[in-house]
Amino acid sequence: MVTDDKLKAFLDEKADYYCQRWFVSNDPISIPHQFSKKEDIEISAFLTATLSWGKRSEIIKKASLLMHLMENQPFSFITEASLNEFNRFGSFVYRTFNGYDCLYFISALREIYLHHGGLENAFLKEYGQNSVKNAIIGFRKLFLSFEPLKRTGKHVADVSKNASAKRINMFLRWMVRNDKTVDFGIWDKMKPADLMIPLDVHVGRVARTLGLLSRQQDDWKAVEELTANLRLLRPDDPVYYDYALFGIGVYENH
Repeated sequence: MVTDDKLKAFLDEKADYYCQRWFVSNDPISIPHQFSKKEDIEISAFLTATLSWGKRSEIIKKASLLMHLMENQPFSFITEASLNEFNRFGSFVYRTFNGYDCLYFISALREIYLHHGGLENAFLKEYGQNSVKNAIIGFRKLFLSFEPLKRTGKHVADVSKNASAKRINMFLRWMVRNDKTVDFGIWDKMKPADLMIPLDVHVGRVARTLGLLSRQQDDWKAVEELTANLRLLRPDDPVYYDYALFGIGVYENH
């Protein structure tokens, strides 16, 4: 178990350094920071997080294109645009996320906002026992209930099959943590203490180097192990250390 005071001081210093306004401009979170309305932030953040693998500059470029296709009014577009207008997403491609996937995501978001109380409600549906894992499982079940192509399901992590759910956990960090600097904190029914670390190759590599993670696969079991160790250092907000681990891995080449 990790309780080393020096390690905590080191991680606190690094997290504080990276959790600053300058971090936003080069990060995908810059996309939802263009909006002020709750629903616009949620929708732009969810779609941006969905695209968040690969080069950050490319993620930002493609997420910006999505916002442009929604006329920079995500909520109004999703809830009011005609099905014919939805067809503009048919040619969208980013890596393995293609036009069919994009059309389904936009259509599913429409259903969720018109008939299921929006994205926050969709995640709260199974959150009852303060379990983010249950929340993600419940959300996935709802989101994929509108008859997608089989291929589209791979773009929504299945934590019941041990997926790390990096992109969904990152989205939840954006929505739930309220640091008044980078993360938005516009969802107040889910507790920051319950959030799980967004685990990618950078975070995993640095965590193993620091002795915070022993598991070698970047999967949900690793997410649970790393988050549990981070809770020992900061019980009320373990995912705060995402900034330290990611920042060290990306900006300091560790």
